[in-house]
Amino acid sequence: MIEFPESISFWHWLAFGVAVMLVEVLVPGVIFLWLGIAAVVTGLLLAAIPSMAWEIQVILFAVLSVVAIFIGRRVVSARQAPTDHPTLNRRGRNLIGTQYTLDAATEGGRGRMRVGDTVWRFTVRPEGTELARDTRIAVVDVDGTTLIVEAAGDG
Repeated sequence: MIEFPESISFWHWLAFGVAVMLVEVLVPGVIFLWLGIAAVVTGLLLAAIPSMAWEIQVILFAVLSVVAIFIGRRVVSARQAPTDHPTLNRRGRNLIGTQYTLDAATEGGRGRMRVGDTVWRFTVRPEGTELARDTRIAVVDVDGTTLIVEAAGDG
């Protein structure tokens, strides 16, 4: 029953690596590329050291996968060019700095307000502050899909 792991050759690792890299084409993200590279490197090391036990091969692949993913994430993040639309697809971030008038008083430091065609949940900062209806508020931050607001200053 343990015959299969013993019969793994470097060709198996190379084919597995290429197959995993092809998965990268179908699945968004950049993780499968690095897993494929780790498999190819494992296959090349097995070609150089043919007597390597299958347990060592699996451990080597696991370690190389982790190392490749960390290196890959650094490479990808370092190569990303700054964008002129840093809040693209982050609708809440676009609202930071804008001011609105409350339609209803807050309850427990929380509330809802309409912005355009969307109703947003919000939390008042400092925590626990209650605001009355018709209070002018300013959006100061976003936590997921919840806006963080403060009472707007007079000026």
